Amino acid sequence: MKTIMSPTKTTKTTKKEVLPQNPFVFEVLELTSKQRSKAKKVEVLQEYEHNALKAIFIWNFDDTVISMVPEGEVPYGDIGDQTVYSGTLSDNLEKEMRGDMESATGQDLDGRGKTSLRREWQNLYHYIKGGNDSLTKTRREMMFINLLRGLHPKESQVLCLVKDKVLQTKYKITKDIVETAYPDIQWGGRG
Repeated sequence: MKTIMSPTKTTKTTKKEVLPQNPFVFEVLELTSKQRSKAKKVEVLQEYEHNALKAIFIWNFDDTVISMVPEGEVPYGDIGDQTVYSGTLSDNLEKEMRGDMESATGQDLDGRGKTSLRREWQNLYHYIKGGNDSLTKTRREMMFINLLRGLHPKESQVLCLVKDKVLQTKYKITKDIVETAYPDIQWGGRG
């Protein structure tokens, strides 16, 4: 008697990537960006919902939010810093993220003793029109540079992208995805 073997089906299971309990904003953006469908992107954004993320998205996607920090490259710092590290803060953050150099910003790259956008999001109003208009241009820019220096390099990069409203050039996240994930965000009327 012959036995007929039926072919076995193999199903590919994808392991869901899980972030730490209080992930950096860039970690949520990276995980969201990796997702292939809008539904999965929305799911990730909802799972890791935080006011810091919403603030970043509002600054980036809301046309009525006007950045008071100059567009373009952020100067690294004072003249002494420029001669030591040469280049803009953005250039040095890129090098730092690739591991091409020691901490260009003097940051402890494992995050100890530094801050994050999760902690600093409430202070972002200083950098948009109508937030803290009593600051001088120089004071605001120095505060922004100091904030960038205190953040994880990838968090700093996120903030630089957001101030220029080009976050979507690095991360595959659109305003439509954000609107679906966070229907409580009120768009417009901030200027």
